[in-house]
Amino acid sequence: MEEKSVMKEILEWGYCIIIAIVLALLVRYYIGTPTIVQQQSMQTTFMPNDRLILSRITKTTKGTYERGDIITFEAPSTTYIPLSDVNNSYPVASYENEPEGLWNKFVYYVLEVGKTSYIKRIIGVAGDHIEIKNQEVYLNGEKLSEEYLDEGVKTDMGQYGVYSDIVVPEGYVFVMGDNREHSTDSRCFGCIPISKIEGKVWIRFWPFSKFGKVD
Repeated sequence: MEEKSVMKEILEWGYCIIIAIVLALLVRYYIGTPTIVQQQSMQTTFMPNDRLILSRITKTTKGTYERGDIITFEAPSTTYIPLSDVNNSYPVASYENEPEGLWNKFVYYVLEVGKTSYIKRIIGVAGDHIEIKNQEVYLNGEKLSEEYLDEGVKTDMGQYGVYSDIVVPEGYVFVMGDNREHSTDSRCFGCIPISKIEGKVWIRFWPFSKFGKVD
């Protein structure tokens, strides 16, 4: 009897642990998840090692992303587009390394093992005409006011930029980092599919001195 009681207790604990793991994965995938900034492309809005919480509600509810939203997304398979492959009529990022098999997809998309993500700001949404000229960004023919940029920051095409005058296709967004000189973004690889957006930055919880909701 005593052995059965011990075995029953072990099984009950095992069930509790499994349920807790499943719930944690569901919350992480559908509601929100913590992340650490590892890149310098959003300085000084976010610095490397800042701790953030991403909201996945927009993705889960198939809501709408807006200009100015700071998002994370799966990195494209091709970071820099050769000039010979530039398609200004359909300027979209390439994703060719999709995992195969149910388990591999679970590991990649849910556990996010082996997955590279970028953090950027949405500059344009579907139908927007984006122009980069005179070291400024023009949105639908008007110079874009970007108060979130540090004073003196200019926007040019850098060494690898190829998309400077495009219309954002349906189902995509045009993104750039706030640290324009050190950001690999839609200027280089094209517009990002909304389906590849992982979440919208919601809260910064570290450093604690900057704790708060991110607008």
